[in-house]
Amino acid sequence: MNAVHIIGRLTRDLELKYTQNGKAVGTGTLAVDRYSKGEKKADFIPFVIWEKGAENLANFTKKGSRISLSGSIQTRSYENKDGQKVFVVELLVDSYNGFDLLDPKQADNNGPETTQGLNHNRVLRENAQNGGFNDYTGAEDPFLKSGQTIDIQDSDLPF
Repeated sequence: MNAVHIIGRLTRDLELKYTQNGKAVGTGTLAVDRYSKGEKKADFIPFVIWEKGAENLANFTKKGSRISLSGSIQTRSYENKDGQKVFVVELLVDSYNGFDLLDPKQADNNGPETTQGLNHNRVLRENAQNGGFNDYTGAEDPFLKSGQTIDIQDSDLPF
């Protein structure tokens, strides 16, 4: 099974281009922490994302944004301008449910707004319903930030 899920930070803004057929394609690199013999190191994972997912990722992230990516590893090769064969290993991000934005919303207006734990599908749904990006504030949870405790007995729980 070829399934990958990684969390890291964008090393640069997503490079967004369009094919001759008008399909969006985004490329980038994710810096992913790993520990070797107690020492923190980073791996730099190249990735590709297509269509609406690419456009949303480009709109809501910037260099340094913390995100999670889900997809599969793909390999390909091509011949460079010097005639040498180049092999590439990259993460092909799932176009429909392939990323989550993990940074809290930015307080300033210097960059794109992101929302903690915001899922790509939620971005698409809110774009469709509201005509634009709608910040997730947790308003649908009546107990969030209320400051009140909830008194629930074990016998009230269904499990």
